[in-house]
Amino acid sequence: MVFFSLLSVVILFFLTYPFVSLMLLADPKLLGFTLSSATIIRALLLTLEAATLSTLILMVFGVPLAYILARFEFRGKKLVEAITDLPLVIPHAVVGIMVLIAFGPKSPFSSILENIGVIIENSFWAIVAVFCFVGAPLLIDCAKDGFASIDPYLEGVARCMGAGAGRTFYTISLPLASKSILTGALLAWARSMSEVGALLIIAYYPKTINVLVIEWFNIYGLRYTVALTLILLSISIIVFVVLRWILRWKH
Repeated sequence: MVFFSLLSVVILFFLTYPFVSLMLLADPKLLGFTLSSATIIRALLLTLEAATLSTLILMVFGVPLAYILARFEFRGKKLVEAITDLPLVIPHAVVGIMVLIAFGPKSPFSSILENIGVIIENSFWAIVAVFCFVGAPLLIDCAKDGFASIDPYLEGVARCMGAGAGRTFYTISLPLASKSILTGALLAWARSMSEVGALLIIAYYPKTINVLVIEWFNIYGLRYTVALTLILLSISIIVFVVLRWILRWKH
């Protein structure tokens, strides 16, 4: 047990010290400059807006899919589940190339998308598309687990009492799975906020906060980047605290 404790201390130190070292290196003056920079505020708001919109889109389209996967057996179900989980293992830069080829200006869908004002290259919608792609598995899997945890007997009782499939879903299934859906939405949102590799390929402009971090590191060096990184770290910690609270609330 002593040996295991020593190994545990090593990994805990490895995980904790980067946070401490970042705090120690932070320059309050540079942090103040960062918080007052119009460029940074614009990039941060853009990232927050795109992450929030992508999460809402995923909830509209992902929750129904999660319910189907949790409640029904059908031919090809394993393939559908594999497709929904595949983005988890695809390298970030590859995601950017895939989305650009599939929905960019030279794709078969480009004219349709352009007619409704959606351009998937160096645009806000390109950012949203990437965020949807990388966040989908997290939301769908959490929502699916939430629906699967509901006793089908409860839905059966509602149907026996005359409620249709739609009413049963909205009054029984959806409320009972809401905590899992909220967890998945938060994870998808946080995953979107952390994305950078795909955006370097498909949407370097307009700049999100993570792209700006890389740009600042290359131009200004580590000291300026630390101040910018602290903003993202603060958002990540807030998301983590909220997520832990939700998980405790679920139990």
